[in-house]
Amino acid sequence: MISPGTQIMDLPGDWRLESGARLFHVQVAYRTWGRINASGSNGVVVCHALTGSADADDWWHGMFGAGKALDPDRDFIVCQNILGSCYGTTGPTSPMPGAQRGYGPDFPEVTIRDMVAVQSAVLTRLGVRRVAMVIGGSLGGMQALEWAVMAPDRVAAAVPIATSAAHSAWCIAWSEAQRQAIRADPEWRGGLYAPDRPPAAGLAAARMVAMCTYRTRESFQDRFGRRPQDGTGIFAVESYLRYQGEKLVRRFDANTYMTLTRAMDSHDLGRGRGGVEAALARIRAATLVVAIDSDVLYPPVEQEELARGIPGARLATLHSRDGHDGFLIQTDELSAMVREFQDRGTGGGKGP
Repeated sequence: MISPGTQIMDLPGDWRLESGARLFHVQVAYRTWGRINASGSNGVVVCHALTGSADADDWWHGMFGAGKALDPDRDFIVCQNILGSCYGTTGPTSPMPGAQRGYGPDFPEVTIRDMVAVQSAVLTRLGVRRVAMVIGGSLGGMQALEWAVMAPDRVAAAVPIATSAAHSAWCIAWSEAQRQAIRADPEWRGGLYAPDRPPAAGLAAARMVAMCTYRTRESFQDRFGRRPQDGTGIFAVESYLRYQGEKLVRRFDANTYMTLTRAMDSHDLGRGRGGVEAALARIRAATLVVAIDSDVLYPPVEQEELARGIPGARLATLHSRDGHDGFLIQTDELSAMVREFQDRGTGGGKGP
């Protein structure tokens, strides 16, 4: 579902993707909070994760408000649904030109760079000349890094959270396991499934696999242990995973899941830039890199690599028993880290 506060922007002309493919129409769904200042310099870009939407005040509620990291009284906050997603921005569920169906599996390959290029065009049309801060976790952190590399003279500060310079073999393996779960569903039909008969079991299984990587052994043990789910004959943790799978099926699309996980796998800041080290050295934004000490998907060693490679970057650690999802759960602590970074003038980078 697309929230009532969502706005739609049509970008003019064809859109050439990094792969060389073209989209003949790009529509972007976005939300804003606050007001842009006269100089167009108070734009704050919030980048969502894999199954997120432009509704950052919903999924990151604890980061919003007076005195918080995202303050509408100070900032002009913009969150866009990313290219390739299914909450109003052009993606696999969009009408395919010249066909009587959506793109489905024929939607072209997109990369994180494509997503950021579209976001940049939207920001320009909104009057944002300078990005005061770009922030995001996981896939959102990949976008934050790409923003800092692609637009070094436009981005003042960047906060990549629980992410990496390039998607690791470990992460690619988990992505492929999830995609294979979707492909194994008989309703998948090569991605040409009817909207009213999606591969629901496969997408639910993919989400269940993902949830196991987003949390930790300790968090599952503390929350569920070996407790049975009353009256069901299954364990509470099984019930939880099934619920998470069913909930995603009600709001997300399987082809979109395929497109976005492949985009994450393509993430490599060093591609075409002389390698990761050279790419990170190009960043001029003041940067706060946030690691989560219990993250098994993007472990702290990957954020340490970022902090070493980005000139003047600071490294902060969010202490959590909840693993990768800690940045969505412990928002009070995360907001305080980001506010402290902002209050210190986000200094430390080379500056524009």
